[in-house]
Amino acid sequence: MKVVEALVNGGKASAGPPLGPALGPLGVNIGNVVAKINEVTKDFEGMQVPVKVIVDEETKEFRIEVGTPPTSALLKKELGVEKLSSKPNEEKVGDLKFEQVVKVARAKLSSLNTDDLKLAVKQVLGTCVSAGITVDGKEPKEVIKEVEEGKYDGMLKE
Repeated sequence: MKVVEALVNGGKASAGPPLGPALGPLGVNIGNVVAKINEVTKDFEGMQVPVKVIVDEETKEFRIEVGTPPTSALLKKELGVEKLSSKPNEEKVGDLKFEQVVKVARAKLSSLNTDDLKLAVKQVLGTCVSAGITVDGKEPKEVIKEVEEGKYDGMLKE
């Protein structure tokens, strides 16, 4: 097994560097690999996404593992902003709906070392605190308390 790791633009990987030159010597169909990467990263369009291409050098079969962009990058995408607040206590960059926080938490679930959606949501809300993002017009710390009190349990069932 040979592993090729690369950072690609979500949904826009190409046969050029860094993938093409790394995959060429392995004898896999680069077009197929790129098409598969673009298919599995399309939800991360406009973001850098870490991918691993695991190639069986004998059979030329491959599988793709996709990492997730940082939570901050996912939050920026949800808000449609270029940058987050450098002074989160004084300057707010936007307001998310709780459903958007859940969407980001689901996207990050596999890389947050938990399979508990409620915990993942609280981690994303923590990032909102330091990024100057309010949720449903409230401070994220207030929303974290509501999550702990069970207010959103219906939405957080798998």
